[in-house]
Amino acid sequence: MSDSFDFVVVGSGGGSMCAALVLRAAGKSVLVLEKTDLVGGTTAISGGVMWIPNNRFMKSEGLQDSPEQAIAYMDAVVGDHDDTPGASRARRLAYVEEAPAMIDFLVSQGIQLRRIPSWPDYCNAPGQSVPGRTVVSQLFDINQLGEWKSRLRPGFLPLPANLDEAMELPNFKRSWTGKKVLARVIGRTIVSKLRGKHLTTAGQALQGQMLHAAIRAGVEIRTGAGVKRLLLEGGRVTGVVIEKDSAEQHITARSGVLVNAGGFARNQRMVERYIPGTSTQWSLTGPGDTGEMIEEAARLGAATAQMDERIGNPMALPPGETPAQPVVVHGDLAKPHSIVVDQAGARYMRESNSYVAVGQAMLKHNRQAPAIPSWLVMDSRYLDTYMLAGSMPGRKKPKTWYEEGFLKQADTLEALAAACGMEPATLRTSVERFNGFVRGGHDGDFHRGDHAYDRWLGDPLSQQSPTLGTLEQGPFFAIRVYPGDVSTLGGLVTDEHARVLREDGSAIPGLYATGTSAASVMGRGCPGAGASIGPSFTWGYVAAKHAVQADQ
Repeated sequence: MSDSFDFVVVGSGGGSMCAALVLRAAGKSVLVLEKTDLVGGTTAISGGVMWIPNNRFMKSEGLQDSPEQAIAYMDAVVGDHDDTPGASRARRLAYVEEAPAMIDFLVSQGIQLRRIPSWPDYCNAPGQSVPGRTVVSQLFDINQLGEWKSRLRPGFLPLPANLDEAMELPNFKRSWTGKKVLARVIGRTIVSKLRGKHLTTAGQALQGQMLHAAIRAGVEIRTGAGVKRLLLEGGRVTGVVIEKDSAEQHITARSGVLVNAGGFARNQRMVERYIPGTSTQWSLTGPGDTGEMIEEAARLGAATAQMDERIGNPMALPPGETPAQPVVVHGDLAKPHSIVVDQAGARYMRESNSYVAVGQAMLKHNRQAPAIPSWLVMDSRYLDTYMLAGSMPGRKKPKTWYEEGFLKQADTLEALAAACGMEPATLRTSVERFNGFVRGGHDGDFHRGDHAYDRWLGDPLSQQSPTLGTLEQGPFFAIRVYPGDVSTLGGLVTDEHARVLREDGSAIPGLYATGTSAASVMGRGCPGAGASIGPSFTWGYVAAKHAVQADQ
């Protein structure tokens, strides 16, 4: 059995529908193949944030940015390195130019987007933006999807709250702003239900909008259709072989194939090979993040790079499900009255750093001293004030947290150290040293709180410091923290047109890649929020444009 389209997209994550819309606007037939039963990929379960320099929303708000400022920042943060060909300067320049154009295209297609008012770039470097370069979806009514509603992958936030509103909600007992946000979200929930709407937010809203636009544009989408092989004829990729309903089907792609099938964070064999010391159990990626399309393209001669890097994100594993499901605790680490220590009780990182940098610090330190898992150590003021591992502020936690040892508690630091298997003197020294820095107003070891992002991630309501606070009021608490991830950063090497390259630098005709299937344009780092979804959309857009132009 065979079928034929102008273009085939493997995977339904971030850049897939974007590419499909470009091709449909050019009159091309498009097929999107999704191996799982649900559309949207990891993007749908994420915050759905895109890092877009010099975007239209910054301009409309009068915020300073320019291609020159953005490339200066990327040059400083990403830089030129022999082992990061996915982040070549040609690709960085193309990203700065094409990313805002991609957003303009989506808006022209009816996709409703917005800018989060404040989300600072992660690095203190020339060209950084303190207001931030983030673009997200407006809330979206997924009832518009009709029968496709049940086939959209669910998001992580069940409330009709914008991301910036969701960040403010935990403060509803502490600030009038938080109370107003809570009232607004409750009112929106009631009104939307009365009007027969099902409003979603974050990545689910973004992918819902993209799915809706793709369906309207005539894109064909098939779920439960995993690609087994890429077809190669005369050195050119001409299609794919899929397996659906236990039968093979050949599908011709006249203009090309785009691989956007995710990374390999759910493939323990690949994880152990490329990123030893990590586990699929700590990943928050979608179930399709298994890496076989990276290996399939490599079978045809495609180059891979940056395979030892990942989009790290610190996770906790609270009990309640079997196996335990990871919960992001990145923001938890930056709040006052807490530090992160290794298994001996020694502090070794800037806890308020970006999630990628925190993950890298854990893996690096673990090569010198046991640090997987590490411990987030807190005093009683922390638990009384802040959320912890997704739970609301307060010491009243699920009973299993205490019974199964997820949340350790003790009246003294020495007793807490003993309960956690740390060296009591080491933990005491770490805490007292940190407390001294807090009283002096500066973290002399790791500079926690020095950068705008640190302060944004911490507690804006804290009168002393958004992220620095002593640990001295017992009882004391601790939870294990693991170097989790939200996908990998390595994959197929591509050029500034998103074409997949061979080891000798030549392009494989007809084969493109984007998302975490491709070696990241951000190299081994993360310059700001949305540094994987932004490129996924952008290189999907670029690949589609190149395929259209190549046919002309």
